[in-house]
Amino acid sequence: MTAMHLPGFNEAISVSALSVFLREWLETNDMLQDVRVYGEVSNCKTYPSGHCYFTLKDSGAQLNCVFFKQSRLRSSAPTLRDGMGIALNGRISFYERDGKLQLYVESAEPLGVGALFERLERLKARLEAEGLFAEERKRVLPERPEVIGIVTSPQAAALRDMLRVLRQRYPLARVILAPAQVQGSEAPASIAAALDALNEHGEAEVIIAGRGGGSIEELWAFNEEVVVRAIARSSIPVISGVGHETDFTLADFVADLRASTPTAAATAAVPNIEDWRIELLDRQQELGSLMEERLEALATQVADLQYQLEHKSPVGQINNYRQQLDEASERLQTHMRHLLSIRAERLSGQTLQLHALSPLLTITRGYAVVRQEPGQRLITSVKQVQAGDALSIQVQDGSIPVSVREELG
Repeated sequence: MTAMHLPGFNEAISVSALSVFLREWLETNDMLQDVRVYGEVSNCKTYPSGHCYFTLKDSGAQLNCVFFKQSRLRSSAPTLRDGMGIALNGRISFYERDGKLQLYVESAEPLGVGALFERLERLKARLEAEGLFAEERKRVLPERPEVIGIVTSPQAAALRDMLRVLRQRYPLARVILAPAQVQGSEAPASIAAALDALNEHGEAEVIIAGRGGGSIEELWAFNEEVVVRAIARSSIPVISGVGHETDFTLADFVADLRASTPTAAATAAVPNIEDWRIELLDRQQELGSLMEERLEALATQVADLQYQLEHKSPVGQINNYRQQLDEASERLQTHMRHLLSIRAERLSGQTLQLHALSPLLTITRGYAVVRQEPGQRLITSVKQVQAGDALSIQVQDGSIPVSVREELG
């Protein structure tokens, strides 16, 4: 059967469509198709058709029930009457015509004429008034317990299931079994003693107390006051795992955590090592990504610094200066050569001028130059010499030394 999908919030649907949706939704929920619930029969009415309609109630709520004739005959159910304590098995559905939720009963099991449940409700109310069920007294379970205590029967299949779950989820934990009877008249005292023993031992960090499914009578030990008080006084956090999802006992209310089944209790007691493995892999990948991003950022930073270093390095400036120096040197050499060329030409001109004015040219034409010795003072007048002066007469091819013998003039 395909469940109907509701339209969007802004789209109106008919009451019939909504009712069909509710019925189909309830009937596709596997848990609601196999429900076990107990309470007291009220407003019971059996029609000539053999179908029985009644209300199952306790102190806090009530549930409409339908017990069709075929189901009654098939299950050999007792005759129902108001005030009867009863445990029912059936399925939950929605009766569209009357717009009400109903339990369609498949089988019924009597529990007495309400007295047992009345006593249970009175005990629950008294313990609740003492604060034993208060949420503020419940403790947080340890995240990674090293030692787990279990209170249950050593022969119970529930124990094997719990041990299997603990091994699969958290093989690091060690288990201490405190064996107890979980059914019968001696069960309450046995369960309480096992809880006290684990507390005296003191090694367990969390305790699982529970058993597998059964009838309300088989689970009743976990409704007894001695068990409730043993759980309440435990210094070690307690997880209750009694029966199935739909089974509730007073142990569930007082425990630090209520699990729907013993297997669920074992699951709640320990972390899943596979989750750690997945988380470690995720962290490893995350760390790898962060390292890659960091390395890329550092590589970019190094490249930027290298670029800045290359542009700010004096090597480039020195190379520029070197080139400028070479160019200046070349210009200077070119200028010097040009200047020397001009000076050489000027000197050559001046040499020619000096040569033209040189007395040597005169001497070559037959003239001589007279100088007084020493000092080479040029003699241009006889008045410049006296008797005894040494003179030199320079001619074209050399000098002639002479001496003045007498005064001239």
